[in-house]
Amino acid sequence: MSEKPNWTFFTNHAHVMIYLSQHPDQPLREVALAVGITERAVQRIISDLEEAGYLEREKVGRQNVYKLITKHPLRHQLEGHRTIGDVIEALKV
Repeated sequence: MSEKPNWTFFTNHAHVMIYLSQHPDQPLREVALAVGITERAVQRIISDLEEAGYLEREKVGRQNVYKLITKHPLRHQLEGHRTIGDVIEALKV
């Protein structure tokens, strides 16, 4: 009985942020493939992150480039004393 659990420690929002921190100029299709969700789900997540002030989008030619706002605090009361940058830094390999 060595089946893997079907849950992960991070949400899809976190996965998208982590991926974009390393690949800020990737098309949404590539983000979706890397995270394992639909392109439409990535669009919704990016919209959520922009609206909440965690992400900025800049148009460079025909392509979007994404910038995380790393000083923005996390939203949950248990992690509110930490920032997005803290999470990204802790996960760097």
